[in-house]
Amino acid sequence: MSWLLAALLAVPVLGILYQQFGALRDRRRFPPPGRLLDGLHIYEQGEGPRDIVLEAGVAATSLSWQRLQPVLARQARTLSYDRAGLGWSRRAQTPRTAPNLVAELRRTLDAAHIRRPCLFVGHSFGGLLLRHYAAAHPEDVAALVLLDPLVPLEWNPLTPEQRYRLSRAVFLSRWGAVLARFGVVRLALDLLVSGFRLIPKAIAKASSGRGSGVTERLVGEVRKLPPEVWPMVRSHWCLAKSFTSMADYLDQIPGACALSVDDAALSRIPVTVISAETSPLEVIEEHRRIASCSARGRHLVAKGSGHWVQLDRPDIVIEAVGDLGYT
Repeated sequence: MSWLLAALLAVPVLGILYQQFGALRDRRRFPPPGRLLDGLHIYEQGEGPRDIVLEAGVAATSLSWQRLQPVLARQARTLSYDRAGLGWSRRAQTPRTAPNLVAELRRTLDAAHIRRPCLFVGHSFGGLLLRHYAAAHPEDVAALVLLDPLVPLEWNPLTPEQRYRLSRAVFLSRWGAVLARFGVVRLALDLLVSGFRLIPKAIAKASSGRGSGVTERLVGEVRKLPPEVWPMVRSHWCLAKSFTSMADYLDQIPGACALSVDDAALSRIPVTVISAETSPLEVIEEHRRIASCSARGRHLVAKGSGHWVQLDRPDIVIEAVGDLGYT
């Protein structure tokens, strides 16, 4: 029995070592492409007379703009960044509430010497965050382009089903952090990249049950990014930090949606809202209402696009930015 006990103890130790060596290898292979400011990773590209700031979705990073940022950077200075706890950024030091995220964004722009007022482009949760930013700092905002932005009615008030789905997503994210610490996530992804699909699918099914479908959808979205970016995304999601941070952000979504949004500042700036064709009708109507808050508001529906408009239809985003004089 002693050999059996030793074998059982060896498995988690080997998993931890596998994870540590893999993380060390990833740090060497994929150093931050940008620079770190107060622990946050920012990626700047391009030069020009104006600045464009890109605000990603709730658990996305600067990598989610890799199909769009190089094009925008031909005529403007662009900045994308990783929110605290995600990508190459350090772990968050404060709760992931909307006011804290707005304050962090302002400090980041100050540290990066971003010229303001500037154009802000926000996707999903980033779109909701930018509405709060415009209310708090209207002098910073020259224009907004919101890509299928999250709207409060989607998560406020929470239905019992939504409450269950969200709590399960938070639980699975925290469970993912445990699996990442013991190398299970890294093993599954390494096998998947090597062509072995059966074992990774079995791991996903055993660890998340029905949540494995969410994993498959996320993988589908990642595949829309340039292939050279895939290993970087994979390296981030082998880290416990990424899963813990995702849980922290998801846990704050109801609070962010319950927080009143003051759109008065939108009346004085151009606002373009681009809805995904797949968005529910009530969400598209709310997008149209947000655009109407501006005297120079536009609402567009991106035909053939899912939620990740910047990946499915970067052309329509580039055209919208160009209409504002930034390309």
